Amino acid sequence: MPYRLTGPAAALALMTGAAFAQQDTITIGMVLEPPGLDPTAGAAAAIDEVVYANIFEGLTRFGPDGAVRPALAESWEVEDGAKAYVFHLREGVTFHDGTAMDGEDVKFSLDRARAEDSANAQKALFAGIENVEVVDPLTVKVTLTAADGNFPFNMAWGDAVIVAPESIDSAATTPIGTGPFRFVTWVQGDRVEIGRNDAYWGEAPALSAATFRFISDPTAAFAAVMAEDVNAFPNFPAPETLPQLAADPRFRVIVGSTEGETILAMNNKQPPLDDLRVREAIAHAINRQDIIDGAMFGYGTPIGTHFAPHNPDYEDLTSLSAYDPEKSKALLAEAGVSDLKLRLALPPPTYARRGGEIIAAQLAAVGIQTEITNVEWAQWLEQVFKGKDFDLTIVSHTEPMDINIYARPEYYFQYGKPDFVALMDELTATSDPAERSAILREAQEMIAGDYVNAYLFQLAKTGVANAKIEGLWENSPTQANDLTAVHWVE
Repeated sequence: MPYRLTGPAAALALMTGAAFAQQDTITIGMVLEPPGLDPTAGAAAAIDEVVYANIFEGLTRFGPDGAVRPALAESWEVEDGAKAYVFHLREGVTFHDGTAMDGEDVKFSLDRARAEDSANAQKALFAGIENVEVVDPLTVKVTLTAADGNFPFNMAWGDAVIVAPESIDSAATTPIGTGPFRFVTWVQGDRVEIGRNDAYWGEAPALSAATFRFISDPTAAFAAVMAEDVNAFPNFPAPETLPQLAADPRFRVIVGSTEGETILAMNNKQPPLDDLRVREAIAHAINRQDIIDGAMFGYGTPIGTHFAPHNPDYEDLTSLSAYDPEKSKALLAEAGVSDLKLRLALPPPTYARRGGEIIAAQLAAVGIQTEITNVEWAQWLEQVFKGKDFDLTIVSHTEPMDINIYARPEYYFQYGKPDFVALMDELTATSDPAERSAILREAQEMIAGDYVNAYLFQLAKTGVANAKIEGLWENSPTQANDLTAVHWVE
């Protein structure tokens, strides 16, 4: 027989229902605030951490397992031995301002990214494009200058998202994409808010809204999690507190892997760092495990080259730069270098600030003094990444499969050895898996043997979340906080 609750029981039921209904929003903690929100015109990982798969989408995308999946292109055909790709776009896709997304937007986005005056941080992804042809509103043919079996992978990067000419000029502050969430507001220095896109072409996300809060201080991040002011912190900056959080039934600790090669980058054109012997001396002065233990509390995998250990083509080259302070001293003497003092620029992440102090002490032990400067992220991008005004810096490169950055002479550490450039050109033109593996191993050996940078460790993904939240990525095949599958459970 039906019955009706009255009095306190009814009030309790209403409150319980209201509380349950409210569990469709989330607050995400992030260490760094993005300098802008246009992923096609900035190098900061924090941009993608907000907008990738949430606000902006590309022709393809990375899934949580790292596989390339269809996105705005529901399918594609490979023609002429991988020298041409025909992308078939989804029907009925609109940008958040209501305008239609079609082949003209794809052509605009790719032509803009590869233009001579392009500000795209990964312009090399588009360098092989010879022509972009709009066959019809839902079909685009991309012709390449040479065969590239990796092109769908390139199109999955955040730098390759599809934008519209009508809204691109304001994308850095008010981004308009095609994704499942719309941009709502950005309170600089504090947070970015996004809301569900009710006109989304695909499956609607469970979350109605999300807030990204920027908390760089590890102590403040821990306090925010404990107070439940943030519901999840996917890249948590206080790993020393993870055992305490794991013991608290309110939380779930999520430990996975990332694409983040953490390096002590060296300015290869800045004397005396233009001397291979000096770079090798610096590499041998560093005890990787001390940094992993002291800065990351044991989280991290030692690396000896710029390649992820979870990649099947990874080669363990750590022995080439094994900790050997006496060899460091001998190499410095051989190079005729004494009383060396180098500038060490440290951006905000924990691995850089804490790791930098440890590295400074290790370098001092072999006679290299460092002048440490703590820089904010925007300053690091302007001074170090763009201006190349540095000697040493610590940064984690979180882009997927990005060893090809060493083929760019103008890249901030300024390597670009012609032999390495030729290797990358050969890789692009090679489709046979075994041949590609051999080239990748040769590339790893070349940069390790040239001691381009001091390779420290592969950044672990150490996160914490409310125990009732599901759908967050365990690993980071790209720099993203993809919220499309995130939901609360009771």
